[in-house]
Amino acid sequence: MPSFDITSKVDLQTLDNAINVAKKEIGNRYDFKGSHVEIDLNKKDMVVNIETESDMQMRQVEDIVLTKAMRQGIEANSFDMTKEPTASGKNLKKQIPVKNGIDREVAKKIIKLIKDSKAKVTPAIQDDMIRVTGKKIDDLQEVIQLCRSSDLDIPLQFVNMKS
Repeated sequence: MPSFDITSKVDLQTLDNAINVAKKEIGNRYDFKGSHVEIDLNKKDMVVNIETESDMQMRQVEDIVLTKAMRQGIEANSFDMTKEPTASGKNLKKQIPVKNGIDREVAKKIIKLIKDSKAKVTPAIQDDMIRVTGKKIDDLQEVIQLCRSSDLDIPLQFVNMKS
């Protein structure tokens, strides 16, 4: 039976490259000369840590990181930008978690979306991904188009297509 998996993963090496390119650009920019700006990627927890002197610099650094990540092929909604920066002495610190994997609530929403479409497929949650099986590849392709057209606030990848 044909099947495929719906996942939401960010490649760690690509993210690391994007952070390094952002660090290099910030080091070269005139408006950041002589100011304290620090960007760090916690690879274990998949969190980008940013430390700056002012709120304006924080917003600029966030924009640079997002731009460089998007140029590397990482979608902007992979970053959870909802947390506010916290003051630490005279500096501002912000942690930006990177969404990796599909959590239960979003997985249930995707499964409900697939079932409401009346497609002749069977979705099943497996850890942090969803396996979709069906009798025809055309049905699976319909589900892929349905997931791409819906607004789910997370980047989705469709992998392991088997016929």
